[in-house]
Amino acid sequence: MRKSRGPGMNEVARAAGVSQKTVSRVVNGEPYVSAEVRDRVLRVIRELDYRPNNAARALIRGTYHRIGVVSLGSALSGPASVLMALEQATRRTGYSFALASTLENPGGGYAAAVESLLEQGVDGIVLSDPIDDGAPSDLTTDVPVVSLNVVGKEGVAAARAGTEYLLSLGHRTVWHIPGPQNWWSARDRLRGWREALAAAGAPEPPLPDAGDWSPAAGHTAGLRLARTPGVTAVFAANDEMAIGALRAFSEAGLSVPGDISVVGFDDIPAAAYLAPPLTTVRQDFQALAERALGVLLARIEGRARPDGLADLPVHLSVRQSTAPPP
Repeated sequence: MRKSRGPGMNEVARAAGVSQKTVSRVVNGEPYVSAEVRDRVLRVIRELDYRPNNAARALIRGTYHRIGVVSLGSALSGPASVLMALEQATRRTGYSFALASTLENPGGGYAAAVESLLEQGVDGIVLSDPIDDGAPSDLTTDVPVVSLNVVGKEGVAAARAGTEYLLSLGHRTVWHIPGPQNWWSARDRLRGWREALAAAGAPEPPLPDAGDWSPAAGHTAGLRLARTPGVTAVFAANDEMAIGALRAFSEAGLSVPGDISVVGFDDIPAAAYLAPPLTTVRQDFQALAERALGVLLARIEGRARPDGLADLPVHLSVRQSTAPPP
């Protein structure tokens, strides 16, 4: 079934007694229209429920009722899960959802992605997986902007939980395979690992080169750790790099968890079906998305920021990749 066609610009022009060009000027907020004519056209737009584009809706309602989200366009499990959670949470609030990927704006980074959302018409913007390229702190907009890594530091808490679990098994220290350090989430996980070691009085081992979240990067780091004396426990910044490390340890003739215990991050669906199944930590992405939107909508609607933002839950999935040290 097809919906009946709504009123067009010519119907608005006839009812208001003006030209279509004048209606277009009013809709797009252009100058050279008197206040009396502008008010008359807007009144007719409301009466006829004329909806030509986003600009008209903004003039009529004073808001676009749309939330924009900037994403890196990554297919990695963590960012993809965050993006899905944001879209679901946004639609539950009654707002529509607009997405801009930095991959669609080569060379422009965050600034270009944000500009594309502003051109579409949004009331606020969420940065779903911020990195330093085109740093969010450098953005200038006339709508509120919230970063997921600002409204919550659960990445730090989750990394601490994974590291603390390995230490609780009796390992003298824990080695870390870090993610790319221009990602805020990778830095949060590095910080959580360091905080757990410091709190336990455990020595902090040297870091291998930062990986790019891929199994290949974890494999490279794992081969290096396999040649390093005294390594009995490893915390990887995501499950994909943990999978690469598992392969490297197997190639080196090391048993997991007999010789080396491994903990990942994200709890991807495949983690439970590896050999051995991977112990990993995960954040509550849905709760994180809802918190970010709560903060953003409070700013959009002129309300106070929600008080008493409790720590979001962190879940540790304990499986067969971890055991006491040999």
